[in-house]
Amino acid sequence: MNFFSLLPIAESGVYYAFKHSDGVGQGIVIILCIFSVIVWCLMLIKGMSLGNAYKDSRRLLGELRKRANPLALKGIMEKEDTPVSRVYKAGYNRLAQIYGGEERLYRRKQLTDGEIKVIRSAMEESVSDQIVVLEDKLILLMTAVSISPFLGLFGTVWGIMLAFTEMAQAGKPDISTLAPGISGALLTTVLGLVVAIPSLVGYNYITFYIKQITVFMDNFVEETLAKFEMERVIQERKDDEEADRLEEEQLRTRQANNRAQVQQFMNRYTEPKQPQPQPQAEEYDDGDDDENEDDIQPDLIQQPKQAPRVQQQFQQPRQDPRNNRFF
Repeated sequence: MNFFSLLPIAESGVYYAFKHSDGVGQGIVIILCIFSVIVWCLMLIKGMSLGNAYKDSRRLLGELRKRANPLALKGIMEKEDTPVSRVYKAGYNRLAQIYGGEERLYRRKQLTDGEIKVIRSAMEESVSDQIVVLEDKLILLMTAVSISPFLGLFGTVWGIMLAFTEMAQAGKPDISTLAPGISGALLTTVLGLVVAIPSLVGYNYITFYIKQITVFMDNFVEETLAKFEMERVIQERKDDEEADRLEEEQLRTRQANNRAQVQQFMNRYTEPKQPQPQPQAEEYDDGDDDENEDDIQPDLIQQPKQAPRVQQQFQQPRQDPRNNRFF
């Protein structure tokens, strides 16, 4: 037998190997083909959905960072159906529940620590729910990645075992006896690798996007709560500045009042006294209108009182009894 006698076997290819396999080998081939179809469909569906979710989540996170008030995204989020938009809606609905309706949200005051904690809990719960949705049916891909090589290996070992069994029954080492079993065994290995390699690539691709979207959702939650915190901090700073301004005005008012009181007190005790008018001497009227001023009795004119004389302090010298000296 020469090399050219093996050409019909080579021309038949995969069909020849499948036809000359036993029931176990053919069953493994069928299972691997089913796994391959499922894996490719799953990778295409999940890949396209995760790619769109990745781009939308990144875009919505950028929209949030452009706005100071997270509530301004309400109109945009109503038109979106992405993981990030669902997280936003969960926090928005919980905030509306706290204030008793959406119409009261825009008349709200700054959020307290307890309210921020409640909103964080609602949004983180939504993030966990979205991760479960993103990982849905991923178990099939993980199973295909892990079990396909082992199924191919099992089919290979099983086929080789049968090939050597047939060769032993034939009683001679003939290539035509060994080739059908070996070809069926290698077919399962090929199909196992065909399923496992794309599944591994698709699994890494999908898990990468799931991690990225999870990071976007976590950043969205933190960014939203940070804006609420920033709003409260800014309002508290404005209140402090207003209180300081009022206190400063009150201080200036008190200082002005104190200066006015001091000035009034100083004016009261430093203004010059007006001289008191001297009492006029009474004129003696004797009933004669023709008398002149010279006829007025001089003793009736009041004379100004003279100040008493100050006695001199030392009228007479005193004598010192010790030295008989005067001082």
